[in-house]
Amino acid sequence: MQMYDRTQMLENIERVREEIREAATVAGRDPSEITLIGVSKFFPAEYAKQAYELGLHDLGENRPEEMHEKKGILDAEDIHPRWHLIGTIQSRKVRLIIGEPYLIHSVDSLSLAQEISKRSLAKGVTSSILLEVNVSGEESKHGFSQEDIQEAFPQLLELPNIEMGGLMTMAPIQHQSGEAERVFEQARLLFEHLRDDYQLGTTWRHLSMGMSGDFKEAIRQGSTFVRVGTAIFGKRDYPDPV
Repeated sequence: MQMYDRTQMLENIERVREEIREAATVAGRDPSEITLIGVSKFFPAEYAKQAYELGLHDLGENRPEEMHEKKGILDAEDIHPRWHLIGTIQSRKVRLIIGEPYLIHSVDSLSLAQEISKRSLAKGVTSSILLEVNVSGEESKHGFSQEDIQEAFPQLLELPNIEMGGLMTMAPIQHQSGEAERVFEQARLLFEHLRDDYQLGTTWRHLSMGMSGDFKEAIRQGSTFVRVGTAIFGKRDYPDPV
């Protein structure tokens, strides 16, 4: 893969940051409440390094193995982004990444949370997580249903060595205007419901919502993390399916 032009990447980062500022201002929010995550999945480590050098210090990866590999490469160069694991995690791969991500966004079941807790306890670390919710009900999406998360929440609160910071969700591809925002609104209402019902403290403060095509709608509904890949890094060369 040819290295992405440094000037173009900087322009992309600055443009997305400006769009975030504008969306936050229109929504009556402080833009500093919103963190831009550059999604570097499927790109080589050199892309992640370049983005970091251009001031984008939060980077997201879908696969535990890919994040682990890139982290190792950048660590060797004394470059230390805040790594966000945003993709589906198989329980057997949890051992690869305990203690590595700044934040795991995609905890989509009680059993996965239990595995992260167990591995974190064994390693003597506390893992910061978000709970992935499937508020749209799409079969193709991972995550707790609204009913399942409320049923599991008391058990989740009891797990040692994890810190739950909020919720993550993905909206469906929009076929009509407003579809994504309705999903983000449902996630925000669920976030607030859990916060109020369980009198959660200041650590319960994050909504990870919004990607390249819908982050403005997500910001209107309270997103604190937006996950942007193509608009920063360009079009991906996806690996062949296995």
